[in-house]
Amino acid sequence: MNLEEELRELRTIVRHLKDRQEILDCIIRESRGRDRHDAALTASCYWPEGGDEHGPSMTPATEYPDRANAGHAAFFTANQHNIANHSCEIDGDTAYCESYVVGGLLSLDETVCKVAMGRYMDQMQRRNGEWRILNRRSTVEMAVEGDATWLASDAVKGFLRGSRDDADVSYQRPIVFDGSGRRW
Repeated sequence: MNLEEELRELRTIVRHLKDRQEILDCIIRESRGRDRHDAALTASCYWPEGGDEHGPSMTPATEYPDRANAGHAAFFTANQHNIANHSCEIDGDTAYCESYVVGGLLSLDETVCKVAMGRYMDQMQRRNGEWRILNRRSTVEMAVEGDATWLASDAVKGFLRGSRDDADVSYQRPIVFDGSGRRW
């Protein structure tokens, strides 16, 4: 292999790795947007004409962030989506992904936590160099429910606690130890 062929191969590999990372970053940003109830962040992960299927209905991408936030707020005081296994098939400017998700959902009275496991099947598109979700379908594979009263115990007292807005400590720049933040 000559130098020119080797460079061409390396460019192809780097482009593929960059695409995979940008796709995964988008999927993770979407989960963060929902967990922080940041509708603008969630919306930035979808192409406007796309959609999301969570449960029995398909929601247009333009309506999904507010619908997801309202659904989480109606039944839970906190939610957390964790992306685990991720596979991705890239074909030009289209990618098909399967991402495993483990979601924690804390009841309104904060005494019960549900943990649900499922998957996201995403069709992604790259436009003008940016990857976003065009269509998403979600599964629920299993769930467990447990006592969450430990959160009110002395063992947790004083720990930082997330919030569903831009007051959450994750938005703080720079990160400082000033005693601020919502706490248990």
